[in-house]
Amino acid sequence: MNPATECELIKEKAFLETVYHTYRTEISPQMRFMQQLTMRTFAPHVSGGEALEMGCSDGFMTEMISGLVDHLDVVDGSGKFVQQASARGFSNVNFICSLFEEFVPSKEYDHVFASYILEHVLDPIEVLQVARSSLKPGGLLFVIVPNARAFSRQMALHMGLLNNLKELTKNDHSHGHRRVYDRVSLNRDLQSAGFETISQGGLQFKILADFQLDQLISDGTLKNDHLEALYSLGMEYPDFCGSIFSICKKR
Repeated sequence: MNPATECELIKEKAFLETVYHTYRTEISPQMRFMQQLTMRTFAPHVSGGEALEMGCSDGFMTEMISGLVDHLDVVDGSGKFVQQASARGFSNVNFICSLFEEFVPSKEYDHVFASYILEHVLDPIEVLQVARSSLKPGGLLFVIVPNARAFSRQMALHMGLLNNLKELTKNDHSHGHRRVYDRVSLNRDLQSAGFETISQGGLQFKILADFQLDQLISDGTLKNDHLEALYSLGMEYPDFCGSIFSICKKR
């Protein structure tokens, strides 16, 4: 794909502010659990240093990342997300309101986090190349995206609710998703952007849709032991997980 044009980027800024309103102030129990699992998975590979977070949402993951590094720069194209996240009052975090495509790093980072952003952007390879240019030699990129082959999506396919596993759902569209990845397509984009994957896998064997999991967690049907078991099952069956991750270095 060609780099985004100036006109496309102007439209993208307006689009991001529209998408902001589709995210609830209080993130769902299922999403919170997935964010916690994400950082549990990434944390063993992070120890101090300079880090960049691409996309901050409400700042929940920003808070977890900031506790693992010496300094964290955060770039997000939505002024509303930046305002919401920065209100948490971090002492070692600097916020930058910019589209990823327009971000020019002033330094190189030991760690770059791209959590749940590649499904949103106009050109994921262009954004990954920005991440690559931001990394120090030997630095690590942490990526996580929703998984097209999640067990819940495969159920939906067999129920006739999806025509194919990569079809965008109503919920995908409302949150501004432009694509859904499987491990093959994620690896292809990472390789095209100049990365080598050193670790990958899945997070949480996903038995039902998010809204159904939210209900089961909220009413106590799914307890912490059940959620932990689904996390463990995801290590055995990554292709059935709700999300897939990759930890990469520059090739």
